[in-house]
Amino acid sequence: MSVTDEVTGEPAGEVTGEHLAGLARIRARAEAGPGEQATRAQHARGKLTPRERIALLLDPGSFQEVEQLRRHRASGFGLEHKRPYTDGVITGWGTVDGRTVFVYAHDFRIFGGSLGEAHAAKIHKIMDMALSAGAPLVSLNDGAGARIQEGVSALAGYGGIFRRDTRASGVIPQISVMLGPCAGGAAYSPALTDFVFMVRETAQMFITGPDVVSAVTGAQLTQNAVGGADVHATTSGVAHFVYEDEETCLAEVRYLLSLLPSNNRQNPPVHPSDDPPNRLTSTLYDLVPQDGNQPYDMHKVIEELVDDGDWLEVHERWARNIVCGLARLDGRVVGIVANQPQTLAGVLDIAASEKAGRFVTMCDACSIPIVTLLDVPGFLPGADQEHGGIIRHGAKLLYAYCNATVPRVSIVLRKAYGGAYIVLDSQSIGADLTFAWPTNEIAVMGAEGAAGVIFRRDMAAADDPDAKRAEMVKQYKSELMHPYYAAERGLVDDVIDPAETREILIRSLAMLRTKHADLPSRKHGNPPQ
Repeated sequence: MSVTDEVTGEPAGEVTGEHLAGLARIRARAEAGPGEQATRAQHARGKLTPRERIALLLDPGSFQEVEQLRRHRASGFGLEHKRPYTDGVITGWGTVDGRTVFVYAHDFRIFGGSLGEAHAAKIHKIMDMALSAGAPLVSLNDGAGARIQEGVSALAGYGGIFRRDTRASGVIPQISVMLGPCAGGAAYSPALTDFVFMVRETAQMFITGPDVVSAVTGAQLTQNAVGGADVHATTSGVAHFVYEDEETCLAEVRYLLSLLPSNNRQNPPVHPSDDPPNRLTSTLYDLVPQDGNQPYDMHKVIEELVDDGDWLEVHERWARNIVCGLARLDGRVVGIVANQPQTLAGVLDIAASEKAGRFVTMCDACSIPIVTLLDVPGFLPGADQEHGGIIRHGAKLLYAYCNATVPRVSIVLRKAYGGAYIVLDSQSIGADLTFAWPTNEIAVMGAEGAAGVIFRRDMAAADDPDAKRAEMVKQYKSELMHPYYAAERGLVDDVIDPAETREILIRSLAMLRTKHADLPSRKHGNPPQ
């Protein structure tokens, strides 16, 4: 006896045209979202829909959605009468330049993109899939935080996200793209990821928004004044990249992914370059003045060294006295850390130490070799720095370098004074190779300061203290600060012609490609906080 379907009259278990038509109708409803009016409102805010964003991020036709038809099961406050498909978040995977990438995108049109139990479960699943598959995870954030109507269940959902962010850290690249207002718990997950992108004007991040700030302090502030893209790019350091529009932002996310490995068991992709590895960099003679007190733009030095002058600066607008970025040398990805003499003379301070320390740690986690370009007069002096914790913050950079096992090459362009020289990947803390230009000065401090300490009594007793000072400064320079002092003592591997810098870097990194280094057996270190 055969059993028939009560709706179609066809034998049960058989897929009919009506079944497929019903499926198509449901999928169309899920893909359309809450309707044209909501979509128009989203566009009126200057924002794209989540599917439009995913289409810009991933290769055409590569997106495979997961749990499209999931709906929440909550009741109360009218939720039982409003159960849209996707529950306000789209999850799945696709490819970027042919490599698998997982993605989830909040749909602000549905419950304001807020996170409820079903919404969180979808994100948890895609995060687990990304970790299992060993592929990058990109979150497109445009949500209003926890769904208040679902109470503590929503908060628990955030806890699951935070735990997965932490477990995936250093295993797969995690990129957060902020495309709308993200408050409370919605801001903490991006803070746990490797990179944060923001779109100016439309994206905000804050733990407590303007209304709370106003109630507590009386200050009347806008969302952008509290947690806008410019604030996080220049003041807090939360945002690594800021762009004017979503199209440019997502294109740059694709570019960043091209510089990162899929996971910690792989190396970054190699892109063959037409830029000759033995190209001379004679322009550096003119770019870098011999006078150690004369500023210059380190960006131009980096552009001269890397393939085709193309590189991606990280945290461009925060802690500008140090420069961090990703580039290629002979087609292979490298991380670059360099002092910027144009800002604060390139000194190290609290913000610069934090910025460079985290960048070094990221490079080490992603198997990206590190090139350090030194022109540093020391740490920034002052009570504000000392009281702000320059000791512990500077130690973060020191810890990051000492803990890194990737190939490390450093070059002293001009000066490298005091503790800042040691911290910025000197040979004594584990740099594999250290080079210096003939103009280098490696010393405890500048000649003026050193002479003032060593020959203080001699200068005080002299008939002409100024002339005596000049004489002592000259003596100190000739004895302890000549370009070959460190090389004679094996603290610099070689003094090189600046025009050969690119070639020497490429040859050195090629030799170090098979480097293997083991850290002591331990659960984990206890880095400075």
